[in-house]
Amino acid sequence: MKSVSIFGATGSVGLSTLDLIRREPDAYKVVALTANSDVDGLAAQAKATGAQFAVVGQERLYGALKEALAGSGVEAAAGEEALVSAAQTGADWTMASIVGCAGLRPTIAALKAGGTVALANKESLVSAGALMMEAASASGATLLPVDSEHNAIFQCLAGSRLEDVARITLTASGGPFRTKSRDEMAAMTPAQAVAHPNWSMGAKISVDSATMMNKGLELIEAAYLFPVGLDRIEILVHPQSVIHSMVEYRDRSTLAQLGSPDMRIPIAHALAWPQRIATPCQPLDLARIGRLDFEAPDLERFPALRLARDAAQAGGATPAILNAANEVAVAAFLSGRIGFLDIAMIVEDVLNRYSAASPATIDDVLAADGQAREEAGRVMERLTA
Repeated sequence: MKSVSIFGATGSVGLSTLDLIRREPDAYKVVALTANSDVDGLAAQAKATGAQFAVVGQERLYGALKEALAGSGVEAAAGEEALVSAAQTGADWTMASIVGCAGLRPTIAALKAGGTVALANKESLVSAGALMMEAASASGATLLPVDSEHNAIFQCLAGSRLEDVARITLTASGGPFRTKSRDEMAAMTPAQAVAHPNWSMGAKISVDSATMMNKGLELIEAAYLFPVGLDRIEILVHPQSVIHSMVEYRDRSTLAQLGSPDMRIPIAHALAWPQRIATPCQPLDLARIGRLDFEAPDLERFPALRLARDAAQAGGATPAILNAANEVAVAAFLSGRIGFLDIAMIVEDVLNRYSAASPATIDDVLAADGQAREEAGRVMERLTA
């Protein structure tokens, strides 16, 4: 029986992971579940799975969580330090799916504890990729990518050498605004931005998909996970979201991983790795789909892709600054404070105004993150004045 902890248990990835675990009750034992603020959802999942620990990220909600778990035998805790402690419990397998840079410290703690870490929190790897890879190497932890694109690359690379790779292609759906002009996108609302045509995801990642920043962040992730050089990693728009990524080798053969757009497929691969388990996902019906389309990304309409590649090339603290500014801008857009096109503009403005030394520690990363957020706030003040 594999012991499992899920960080971000009430989000879309966490709930999909729990769905798979419930289907294999004799194979997995839940150690810890965490959520940011959804006390009721967290308590319900903790009781249903018999978790040992439940941790809510917001410390002020400790009393509510403790009350919701009364009599269940599940131990309640709250706050950032409690999240880090939960990550150090030594679970065999940890799902890291806390949204945003808030997941950085728990993810690093899980990597330092060894075991297997399934990574669905792209912001952690973007902001502190070098430190995370160093932590995994030092402890012997296994880092498995859960994003459908990186999981696809991982599968396509099985048994092969990175030095034989000629090109890695990350596919992108293009999001809900793929065919919209810049003028049309200027008027798009948060409700329209989160209505992804293929995937069911949380609000933040859905907006990132709409700006295509999500794919830019995945480019940075891929550079850390599969170090073949940025010049060998490209992005291709594929609206059907059937091919999740491709790897071309130097003999010019190309391997692609295909599947229905259901996050339970890559989650199941990481959960059972190196074996496989059954999922309830729809089988791929290519005859029904009928066609697969591809197009080059438009960097003029989606400047976030350019910003992300530039940040990856700059290295150091620049990806962390990019990510922090984007988180602030996306939150402002979702709350109605700024327009859709303002997101990338704010990120670019912050990148032009603020830089930091290459981080040597997690504290350095978080300091750069904090400064970038403050600068993003100042940019927004000027924008909305």
